[in-house]
Amino acid sequence: MKNYKLSDNFLGYYQDLILQQVLPYQYQILNDAVPGVEKSHAIENFRIAAKEADGKFYGMVFQDSDVAKWLEAASYALALQPDAALEAQVDEIIRLVGKAQEADGYLDTFFSIKEPEHKWQNLQECHELYCMGHMIEAGVAHYESTGKTTLLSIAEKAADCICARFGKDKTRGVSGHPEIELALMRLYHATGRQAYLDTALYFINERGTEPEYLEEEAKHRGWVHFDMDPSDKEYAQTYAPVRKQEDAVGHAVRAVYLYTGMADAGRTAGDDSLLAACETLWNSITARRMYINSSIGSTGTGEAFTMDYDLPNDTNYSETCASIGLIFFAKQMLDASPLPDSRYADVIERALYNTVLAGMSLDGKNFFYVNPLEANPLYDGKCVTHKHVLSHRPSWYGCACCPPNAARLLTSVSTYLWTVKDTALYANLFAGGRLDLSEEKGITVETVTDYPLDGVIDFRVDTAANTPVSVFGIRIPDWCAMYQITVNGEPVLPEVIHGYARIPLPAGCITQIRLTCTITPQRVFANTSIREDLGCVAIMRGPLLYCIESVDHDGDLRGIFIKKDSPITELPYTRSLLNGIVPLQMEGYRIPPSDALYTYQRPAAEPVTLYAIPYYAWDNRGENEMKVWLHEME
Repeated sequence: MKNYKLSDNFLGYYQDLILQQVLPYQYQILNDAVPGVEKSHAIENFRIAAKEADGKFYGMVFQDSDVAKWLEAASYALALQPDAALEAQVDEIIRLVGKAQEADGYLDTFFSIKEPEHKWQNLQECHELYCMGHMIEAGVAHYESTGKTTLLSIAEKAADCICARFGKDKTRGVSGHPEIELALMRLYHATGRQAYLDTALYFINERGTEPEYLEEEAKHRGWVHFDMDPSDKEYAQTYAPVRKQEDAVGHAVRAVYLYTGMADAGRTAGDDSLLAACETLWNSITARRMYINSSIGSTGTGEAFTMDYDLPNDTNYSETCASIGLIFFAKQMLDASPLPDSRYADVIERALYNTVLAGMSLDGKNFFYVNPLEANPLYDGKCVTHKHVLSHRPSWYGCACCPPNAARLLTSVSTYLWTVKDTALYANLFAGGRLDLSEEKGITVETVTDYPLDGVIDFRVDTAANTPVSVFGIRIPDWCAMYQITVNGEPVLPEVIHGYARIPLPAGCITQIRLTCTITPQRVFANTSIREDLGCVAIMRGPLLYCIESVDHDGDLRGIFIKKDSPITELPYTRSLLNGIVPLQMEGYRIPPSDALYTYQRPAAEPVTLYAIPYYAWDNRGENEMKVWLHEME
């Protein structure tokens, strides 16, 4: 983050939005200072645990994690730009967290305040390792962003408490909600302390072994919190040891958090068997269990994966946090590859632009937990099958994992843009800004682009005479059928390996490189095994998924069809519409509604003009219907 400063009108806009609007807004919510929204009480819980306030614990058992994720996002913000007021808020919360931490390093306000007699007894349901994992991540982020060790010391103390308790020849255990695995890996990379890597590997390797821990724990516990079924081993990804797991199953967020830790540990420890398991699970997700917008989680029952090709559009869960976790997993797989592989970066791009951004309103003050690909206010939140689906973003949630998760991803988004491997620098994602690796690698890169609205990306690469970087790699996106690369104005045909064009880079000079991707609207068709999408088409323009909303179609999407093979016309870029978009126009049909429930007469179809907008921008003009997949008609 310190090496790359965003300055474009797209991702740069969102990063500024987080810094200027979202973080202050969420800080107020965490302090219960915003009237009319769901109560958080999360910071007050720390005040109570620190003995600086009287009261009772309030909220979910994992309420601490909201504060941790906000601290992480705020730490990244401080790396991006100095802010004395924000830094003071961060320092004060860190002081509270440190005072709430117990002498042995234990850190969980629910158990410190409400049920101290039940510590460490219910790893299946009660999220102690999850909450401490998020605080560990925040400690690493704060240290790397500011150089301060105040929160890092708290994180190390918490990790030392965990490492002292769990492991081979110690107390047995695995987390019901994976997170500690990836958090310990981050702490290991920040500190180099072997115990953190060893304990992360212990939690990973112990998972799914017999006798299965979570089941054994429940037999001896004698009490429950959520009354979860300990025998549901798929839900918790404990149905087999991780190296024998062949399908992504269960709670989608828990799954990808686990896989992220596995990939990092496998890469770091040089464990090829662990990386092979990650590749198997990656293929399970991306080849058979992932939506077109790289969202995951097909059902609200368990917020989970279901079966191969079971991808309903109106009852899916597709939690914002799940796509964020998939981005984490993809980044670890990208880093673990001997040479970067574009299929991982393609998923990062699609999940970022089409699910993470959709999870937040354009003003940064309303959030989706669930991201359907078809919405209808008549049914969403009302029908028993659609209770989990909303057609309009709320301001906050009692279970508010997604809003601060989006904030921490978008403040750290520049860490996903570039990869350095050996003597090569790779551009994974495209955003305007300046990369300064002059001290580390003797290279700086200025990027100018209007991506994803436009497909032209200009790189001005300035290399020192002693730079070790001799190759500049550029990802060719999977959606891009036609592209051109020029070097200093001359067309070139560079070697492409694993989806990255590799351009020789001379030392001691400035090289102008341009990638031009032809961005035109494209029809996308689903595998015929996805029964909900048979006979349907979706529209993408570059990396952006499009949808139609009823606000553009007389307030009603019933009986709407797209005309088969009709041209898709780009309308002029409109800055005043939805913060600036390229709308699309298509020919279609509408079958008027009928009073009869069934009829022996084929309904007549009337011509209608269809208008589509980027999916990330839906539900910013009031609650209305939305569809991504459209039935075709001749």
